[in-house]
Amino acid sequence: MTDTSLEDLPFLRRQARTQRFTLGAPKEFKVAPDGSRILFLRSESGTDPRHSLWSFDVASGEETKLVDAAELLPGEEDLPPEERARRERSRETGGGVVGYAVDDAFTVAAFSLSGKLHTLDLATGEVSVLVDGSVVDPRPSPDGAHVAYVRDRRLRVIDRATGEDRLLVEEAGDDIAWGLAEFIAAEEMGRTRGYWWSPDGKSLLVERSDRAAVPRWTIADPANPQSAANVVAYPAAGTTNADVTLAILGLDGSRVDVEKTGWEYLAAVHWSAAGKPLLSVQSRDQRKLEIQAIDPATGSVEVLHTETDEHWVELAAGVPAWTTDGRLVRESAADGDHRLVVDGVALTPPGLQVRSILHVGDEVLFSASDADPTQIHVFRTEGGELRRLSTEDGVHVGSGTAALTVLSSWTLERSGPVVTVVSGEKTVARIGSFTVDPDVVPNLTWLTLGERGLRAALVLPTGYDDSEGKLPVLLDPYGGPHAQRVLQTRNAFLTPQWLADQGFAVLVADGRGTPGRGSAWEKEIAGKLADVTLADQVDALHAAAALHPELDLERVAIRGWSYGGYLSALAVLRRPDVFHAGVAGAPVTDWSLYDTHYTERYLGLPQEETASYEHNSLIAGAGDLSRALLIVHGLADDNVFVAHSLRLSSALLAKGRAHVFLPLAGATHMTPQAEEVAENLMRTQVDWIVRELSGAAVKSEENA
Repeated sequence: MTDTSLEDLPFLRRQARTQRFTLGAPKEFKVAPDGSRILFLRSESGTDPRHSLWSFDVASGEETKLVDAAELLPGEEDLPPEERARRERSRETGGGVVGYAVDDAFTVAAFSLSGKLHTLDLATGEVSVLVDGSVVDPRPSPDGAHVAYVRDRRLRVIDRATGEDRLLVEEAGDDIAWGLAEFIAAEEMGRTRGYWWSPDGKSLLVERSDRAAVPRWTIADPANPQSAANVVAYPAAGTTNADVTLAILGLDGSRVDVEKTGWEYLAAVHWSAAGKPLLSVQSRDQRKLEIQAIDPATGSVEVLHTETDEHWVELAAGVPAWTTDGRLVRESAADGDHRLVVDGVALTPPGLQVRSILHVGDEVLFSASDADPTQIHVFRTEGGELRRLSTEDGVHVGSGTAALTVLSSWTLERSGPVVTVVSGEKTVARIGSFTVDPDVVPNLTWLTLGERGLRAALVLPTGYDDSEGKLPVLLDPYGGPHAQRVLQTRNAFLTPQWLADQGFAVLVADGRGTPGRGSAWEKEIAGKLADVTLADQVDALHAAAALHPELDLERVAIRGWSYGGYLSALAVLRRPDVFHAGVAGAPVTDWSLYDTHYTERYLGLPQEETASYEHNSLIAGAGDLSRALLIVHGLADDNVFVAHSLRLSSALLAKGRAHVFLPLAGATHMTPQAEEVAENLMRTQVDWIVRELSGAAVKSEENA
């Protein structure tokens, strides 16, 4: 799709306006029980950030807009603080209807828009406003008779027939929340929900969290000194987490507290008609994970499965869960591979790495990677057998059910997804995607590098010929756990291609710790984040240069954000023989300032592993800086606080080490979305790198 409003804009502004060319792609699919239709969210075009709710008729292929976000909300959204925090945790940059829930029979959908609770009658199309503001995470009961929602950190339920709206638990205190996922769950464990309806719709399993003992950190707005500082509860490594417990709350006013057996982290919850409510819980050191079943009548728990590991037990998305006939579905990495386990039997073969469980019903729908970690495919179980539903090379996102699956397929052959509906062995329909075509074809070479077979991609300038001479090298990694950059989708290499077209050979490499290659690969970073992740970037660079002599190793820079920012600063501090300039965006500089669940998984408790924390810190090595370093950080970041960069800058100044620090007023951990800022931030980085590498080349010639 093209958009005339973008024709005269440079690439970086087009990328910002289209939210990295993802606007217009359908998402959040829900399949009706009879398979007749599919609900989904999609913005009106590739430049409209407001998402509306649509229905797709599987038989006819007809699409119908059920909720028009622009019509319901023609102006700006007014979001409650909890909703803003939820979107920051989930990295949600869109607007309009960004989430919705339906009852079991597909009679009603509930959603919040600008903090107002709306319901949609799926038979008549009537939209009603039930609550006027400050609503977070509304969900109808399975029978559709009630809608639960969170307001002012408390769980409420409204009766759709009578309009009666009541608080489920009366409890004073701003530190208490009922029905919200606490910070650690939302940021690090992938759990964004804090309550779950019972299958009969008569009660709810609800999280209660108490953040009273969590340290308070302050986020000021120096650009607006008249504004009050934002004080947040932030559980830094080694400090106290929010106290999380569970209770079953009946609509009749009853309450049953759930037994807590010493666990620290509530990772996942599942409640279906097939069995008792399931919990996945972790110990503080994350070396033990239990799957527990709750007796709803008494709140007592039974341990169904325990998994331990000398380093940590990795969490898996979508499990535990019951199949329709009551078999327990879980994921296990006990033998080194991430495997799907149903009723105690591993259904996936060695070497097939399960990524996430997408749906559990009669059968299981899941995503996984085989011998090639740069691809992700969608599979379903068929009895004791497996069937791969995605056929093209690429990255496939699955949703729906095993019986009727929606595939969003991203490949190297095109920009944007092709969205198809698969039933049995056949593709039965296609849902429209309106993403903007960036008109960029990456000049890309796939590489497998070094003795560890590091997956990498080398991006050269468009039309480059080696007769043009050597190119300065720019490494563009994330490089840390839980994220991949080297994936077979064109959209992953749009920014690297723009960077290459500024005159660089851009190398993107995934090292040890990244997903898709098994548990042993992921755990090689245990206790040694800095050593392992940096070594793999250096090895990838040298191996790529051996294959491609056009890479000029006398002019090497590195840039990254978040963990990539940490890795960039680490590179110029510890390997000045390799890297001549680094751009560190929102870097973690002192791991004792980062959160409990993430940091302690890799480094342990700072009180017990002092030497490890110091070794993996950037602060301790500030005096070693001899190369150019540009630090960039958002002042409103509540994930990697700007204190990280400020402390590194102070340490560098104390040691007399020249560097540049660029603060971004009002910016959170998500990179700036305003078109002008997004473009100018990237151009500032590139211009700075070009100047510094030019200086490095001059020094190299002088030394020669």
